[in-house]
Amino acid sequence: MITTTNAVKTFGPITALSGIHSSIPDGCIYGLVGSNGAGKSTFIRLLAGIYRPDTGTVYMDGSPIYDNPAAKGQIAIVPDELFFLPGASIRRMADLYAPAYSGFNWKLLETLCETFSLSPSKPLHTFSKGMRRQAAFVLALSCQTKYLLLDETFDGLDPILRDLAKRLIYDAVCQHGVTVVLTSHSLRELEDTCDQLALLHKGGLVLQSDVDNLKTTLCKVQVAFPEAYDQPRFDALGLNILRYSQHGSVASFILRGDRDEALAKLSGMRPILCEALPLSLEEIFVHEMEVLGYAFDDSMEPIMKSAPQKEAIQ
Repeated sequence: MITTTNAVKTFGPITALSGIHSSIPDGCIYGLVGSNGAGKSTFIRLLAGIYRPDTGTVYMDGSPIYDNPAAKGQIAIVPDELFFLPGASIRRMADLYAPAYSGFNWKLLETLCETFSLSPSKPLHTFSKGMRRQAAFVLALSCQTKYLLLDETFDGLDPILRDLAKRLIYDAVCQHGVTVVLTSHSLRELEDTCDQLALLHKGGLVLQSDVDNLKTTLCKVQVAFPEAYDQPRFDALGLNILRYSQHGSVASFILRGDRDEALAKLSGMRPILCEALPLSLEEIFVHEMEVLGYAFDDSMEPIMKSAPQKEAIQ
């Protein structure tokens, strides 16, 4: 298990991470999502022992990770900004990795190179962006570590290769008990892939939850009545309404709490329509970010109005 307690990381006047408390269970896929600049990559580097926390702790199985070769030997990382030795091939990089990772598997490396159609002897600087990311992923898997940290690993991969990467991640978790921490800007990929989800914003961890639990604590409800009404009609029910909108006789709102209990209360009002709809992770993410004040809807209109308009092209 990897745990962080009140972990803080600053770069000069910039606070990248502020008081992070987290717990990443063994054998799970833990997803990190957040706004740009939220601190996801910094958090990944803390977990890998690349950065030392200014204050607080980052532990793996009860031992600090930073300046701990034994702990780092159980952690493989694919960073967002890849680095390879000048002129190196996959095989040369493997020569560098193998002494650092006692479980490095040369046979697995060969098999993965064939699976991804990568030449292990070809210089990596001749690879495309997507192929270099595949190469880094193949090298990390071949280390056969207990922890695998993947920062935007799916970036630059086509849909077929993304599915292949996901299957390999599932196999590592299910067959070898690997714990995977990954970041992605695609909420859909996290929804399909992760067991746990953490939301970072401005260096703080504002949400950490089991994905299934996260999707059941919030729900979207649609309700309609033949007569005129507005939101105060529902206030007496004691519902925790987070967002409310109404179009004609149909009202839609997001609720936090027990869905069945809310539907029972609403059904008692004898509506002509009453149904609960599941929320996607993207909808949950957008809502949580709006609660934190991260939204563009109100600010974009005056910007667009003030921007000079070009004449239409004839």
